Amino acid sequence: MGQGWFSFPRVFTNREYGCIVNAMNLAASRRHSVVACTDGTVLSTGHNGAGECDVEHWRNVVGVAVGNVHTAANTGRSHTVGLCSDGTVLATGWNSYNQCEVGEWRNVAAIAAGWRRTLGLLDDGTVVATGRMQEGACDVQSWRDIVGITCGDWHSVGLRRDGTVLAVGNNSKGQCLVQSWRDIAAVSAGYLHTVGLRIDGRVVAVGSPVAGACDVGEWEDVVSVDVGSNHTVAVTSAGRVLATGDNGYGQCDVAAWTDIVAVAAGSTHTLGLRVDGTVLSAGNRDDGRCDVGGWRRLAIVS
Repeated sequence: MGQGWFSFPRVFTNREYGCIVNAMNLAASRRHSVVACTDGTVLSTGHNGAGECDVEHWRNVVGVAVGNVHTAANTGRSHTVGLCSDGTVLATGWNSYNQCEVGEWRNVAAIAAGWRRTLGLLDDGTVVATGRMQEGACDVQSWRDIVGITCGDWHSVGLRRDGTVLAVGNNSKGQCLVQSWRDIAAVSAGYLHTVGLRIDGRVVAVGSPVAGACDVGEWEDVVSVDVGSNHTVAVTSAGRVLATGDNGYGQCDVAAWTDIVAVAAGSTHTLGLRVDGTVLSAGNRDDGRCDVGGWRRLAIVS
C-alpha cells in the first residue's frame, strides 16, 4: 500500500502500519458535523438541540468525535467530544447516560463516540468508557494493547497492536464477528456493521447486508475508511472516494470528489476533507449539517 492519509472520525489508526494521520479531525453524526482546526479550535454546524454544537470556546483540540446514531423517530440528540493536546478530553451535548462525563480522564491518545457513550484510548493501550451500559458496549476494561477504537450505535470495536480486532456489545446482525480478522490497520463501526481496513489496502466487513453497506470486497488501494449508519465510504491513495450502501439522501454521491485526504460518514450525510483544507458534503442537508462550504483552516494530516 502506498503512502496515504488515514483519518477516522471514530478511529485511531496504527502508525506501525505506516499510517500518517492527524487523527479524528472530521466527524459527522445523525444531525451535525464537526471539524478540528489547525489552530486548536473547533467548528460545528447542524442541529444543536442538546448543545452538541457548543464548541466555540474549545481550545487546544487535536481531535473530535461525535455520537452518531441511525435515523429514527426516537433518535436525534447527540454529543460531541474533543481530545486536547495535553491528553485531557472535553464533551458537550446530550448527557442523559453520563456519556459526557470525561472531565477526569487523563493520558488519552484517542477518542470515540457512539450513541449514548464515549470511549477513550489511553497511552498505555487500555480503554476507558462512560455512558449506557445495557448492551455491553462499554465492557472494555479487559482490553489491552489497543491502538485504535471505534463506536457503532450499540457496539464498540478495538484494534490491537498485532492487527487483530476485538468487539463488544450488540451482535444482532453479526457486527461483532471480527475475531478472525488479521493484518488490520484501522476499523470503523456503524449502526449494524463493522468495517476493517487491511494493511494491503483491501477492506473487509461484517454485519447487516441491508442496503449493501458491506459490499466492499472489490475495493483496493484504500487508505482511509469511515462508516455511517447504513453506508460505507473510503478514500483511495489517489484521493478519490468510494461509497456503498444506503443512498436515499445522496450520501454516496461522492464519485466526483478529488484530492480527498479524509472522510466522515454520518447517519445520512458524508463529508470529505480536501488537501487544501476545505470540506465537501453530500447527502441530507436538513438542520444545516452540510453547511460546511465556508470552513477553512482545517486540520490536515501531518
